Amino acid sequence: MTLDLIATNVLSVPVLAFVLGLAAAGLRADLRLPDAAYQAISIYLLLAIGLKGGVALRESDVADVAAPVIVSVILGITIPILAFVALRFLTKLGPIDRGAMAAHYGSTSLVTFTAALVFLESIDVSYEGYVATLLAILEIPGILVGLLLAGSMRGTGTSTRGWRASLHEVLVGRSVLLLAGGLVIGLLSGPAGFERVEPFFGGLFTGVLALFLLEMGMLAGRRLGDLRKAGFGLVVFAIVFPIFAGSLGIVGGLLAGMSTGGSMVLGVLCASASYIAAPAAVRLALPTANPGITLTASLGMTFPFNLVIGIPLYWGIAQVLAPLIG
Repeated sequence: MTLDLIATNVLSVPVLAFVLGLAAAGLRADLRLPDAAYQAISIYLLLAIGLKGGVALRESDVADVAAPVIVSVILGITIPILAFVALRFLTKLGPIDRGAMAAHYGSTSLVTFTAALVFLESIDVSYEGYVATLLAILEIPGILVGLLLAGSMRGTGTSTRGWRASLHEVLVGRSVLLLAGGLVIGLLSGPAGFERVEPFFGGLFTGVLALFLLEMGMLAGRRLGDLRKAGFGLVVFAIVFPIFAGSLGIVGGLLAGMSTGGSMVLGVLCASASYIAAPAAVRLALPTANPGITLTASLGMTFPFNLVIGIPLYWGIAQVLAPLIG
């Protein structure tokens, strides 16, 4: 079953676009999206997800959303701590780099999340519309906990100025601002308001995602050459830890009363690693951290694994666990 789903996922247009980007990077082809187009597509995806999430949130019962939100906050705090500890045993990284890695793996990947939604829709599996709210919630605590761990373990902590700049970067950065703003707009406008813009924010969504994944494939492809320098322990972490964290997220979703599809999406959020919001925050708060290590792991290894194999794998895990927990 899982192998069939992997094949279905791999043959989808967005994933094939990602593979094309990998191939282009491997061939050193002169292919890349203009920076303005990349920025515009990022804004489009974030706002579209926020809008749809806000509309779904308006139609949801507060009691149904409360437990998943609480579970998401707990996971957002727990996962970076577990990542920090796991890296202590698997690698020779110092506390600053381990904290930076924990911040990346405690946060989320918008593109992996979006690909998971497209995957579920392709196999006609429903999920709670408010999962975009959980994405916005999980974006913040993981980064802050990772920075806190790095600061506390080295004994001096990050500077107050660094913390303020980093917190500001997280809270008003593009990801959180557009997601939260989209949620509010969708919540206020409701289904009737979204219906007017649905042809743009709904009908074009998968095609725009394919363009974005083409660019992400090229970025990831440029990082594959760094695998030789990463070390075996870091490779193991980048593949195995997401499976563990994803399973933890699935269990948390099921315990919170979410559907199998919704629990799978929460699992994907927990399994993903940030390569947009986290690097910006880490750069400000932990200037001595090595960005090459964190981006090689998150973008060069975890992201391709999750996109091609992880998403259908987490769906398979959710199907197995749902009867046991639900």
